[in-house]
Amino acid sequence: MSFSNPWLLHFLWFVPLTALLLIISARRKRRAMERFADPHLLGRLTGETNRARAILRSACLLAGLLLLILALAGPRWGSHYQEVAQKGVDIMIALDVSRSMLVQDVEPNRLERAKREISDFIRVVQGDRAGLTAFAGAAYTQCPLTLDYGALTMFLTALAPDMAPTQGTDLAAAIETAASSFDAAAGTDKVILLITDGEDNEGRGLKAAREAAKKGIKIFVFGIGDPSGGPVPEADGGGFKKDKEGRLLLSKLNEEGLKEIAAATGGVYVRSMAGDLDLDILYFEGIKQRTEAAELKAGKIKVYEERFPLFVLTAWTMLLLEGLIRERGRGPV
Repeated sequence: MSFSNPWLLHFLWFVPLTALLLIISARRKRRAMERFADPHLLGRLTGETNRARAILRSACLLAGLLLLILALAGPRWGSHYQEVAQKGVDIMIALDVSRSMLVQDVEPNRLERAKREISDFIRVVQGDRAGLTAFAGAAYTQCPLTLDYGALTMFLTALAPDMAPTQGTDLAAAIETAASSFDAAAGTDKVILLITDGEDNEGRGLKAAREAAKKGIKIFVFGIGDPSGGPVPEADGGGFKKDKEGRLLLSKLNEEGLKEIAAATGGVYVRSMAGDLDLDILYFEGIKQRTEAAELKAGKIKVYEERFPLFVLTAWTMLLLEGLIRERGRGPV
């Protein structure tokens, strides 16, 4: 026998505690009755106490309590195998890790905000395969498509701008690398979730998006940052980048270019706002609405037989008997 909620077994100490309280209560009751009248008169006034019945009644109460705790712990024995199929879509997350993602026009900065959004996103994509591509001036697959969301979260946490071998923002490289991660032979719908501030330094993002659309890939774009922009921190953290004239270089969210990329594939563009649920909305109102889940994984799982109803029924019977048993005989009429 095993339990689905074994931690509830810690409450079994309530049973001996209740037994101790019953003993103390019986003694106090007997002493109070003895103060009320002489012992030889109590039997005539209140009826003779049947000690065996009193013990049986307490035993029924304790047994009922014990069985209820065991029922809450979820006892189970016996099992059978059940066919299950997991359905979903393939989602490759392409995250911009260029230095412009350290701009603090959103709190705490663009990259950390994006990572928080993705963490929330991972919690709602149960059933879909997801992977992670990181990009700046070049792109590389950080985590292949997987159903192991714990591993995906681990790779996400480790991402930082200094991991990118080449700085800049090459959206085409991001799209091409993410697209190459899909299994062309699989019949699942394929989605690239592009998260960036939209500064396409190479200017090839739209062309790459059109090529991805020919392969049936939809690109959903999450723009992060402010269109008015913000200063880019230096690599050593000492101040901000400046041009030759000494003016601050501002990194601005390029929404128009990102909207064109999304539209070219039948996807949707969304800009990060004040809340932390923007990606969740994009998932439910964008990806789920424009894709169709297909079978990703099938197999058999072992299902244990839940037996708690037997314990509940027996506990109810014990408590019913406890209420029917009379400790004392009939007193004087």
